[in-house]
Amino acid sequence: MTEERAEDRVFSSDAAGEAEPERYYPNKIGRLYLEALEEVMGRNGVNALLNMAGLRERVNNYPPNDLRREYSFSELSTTSQALETMYGQRGARGMELRAGRVAFNFGLKEFGPLLGMADLALKLMPLGMKLKIALNAVAQTFDRFSDQPTHVEEKKGQFLYVIEKCPVCWHRHSETPCCHIARGIIEESLRWVSSGKNFRVEEIECRATGDPTCTFAIDKDPLD
Repeated sequence: MTEERAEDRVFSSDAAGEAEPERYYPNKIGRLYLEALEEVMGRNGVNALLNMAGLRERVNNYPPNDLRREYSFSELSTTSQALETMYGQRGARGMELRAGRVAFNFGLKEFGPLLGMADLALKLMPLGMKLKIALNAVAQTFDRFSDQPTHVEEKKGQFLYVIEKCPVCWHRHSETPCCHIARGIIEESLRWVSSGKNFRVEEIECRATGDPTCTFAIDKDPLD
C-alpha cells in the first residue's frame, strides 16, 4: 500500500453533488483527532461516540502512529456528525472547539519541529509576523502530510485560512458552518504563538452549507 493510497480511493458525492475520490489523513492525524476527543470526553465517551457513528471496529483501536494515508475523511466526518447527534449543535460545537485546542498542542509535539514551530526565535518576532508564520505552518502541515489542500491569504486587517477540501464536513449538509475542530486548532495556534492572546476567528464559508471552501477569517488585532 502506498502513502497516497491511490488504488484504494473510492468515488462518492460531495455536498454539491459532484463525484470525487475519497481523501485521507495520515494515521497519525487520525489518532491525534481521537486522542483529542478522548481528552475532552473520556475514553468511555469516545467509545460511545464511535458506536453511534457505526465505527465499532475503531473502539480501543485507534489508527497507528504513522504517516500512511489511511484515515479517511469520511470516517472523521461521520464521527463529527455523530457527536452533533449525541450532544446537539451547541454541545458538539463546544466539545470540538476544546478538542481542536487539545489537538493543536498534541500536533505541535509531533509536527512542530518539522516546520520550525518549536523555534524559540519565533516568539521574539513582531506579532503580525508571528501570526502569519503560525497560520502558514498549520496550513502546511495539512497540505504536506494529508489530502487536505490548505493555504493562508492575507488582506487588510485579516488573515484568511482556506481549507479547499475539509474532512469535518466531508459529504455533510448543514444549515450553519460546522468545522469547529478546525477553528479550535486555529485559535490555539494563535494563542500559543502570541503568548496567550485571543483573536476573533469566524468561519465565513463552509462546504457543508454549499460554499466552495471552508474559510476562516482571523482578525490581526487581538481581542484583549
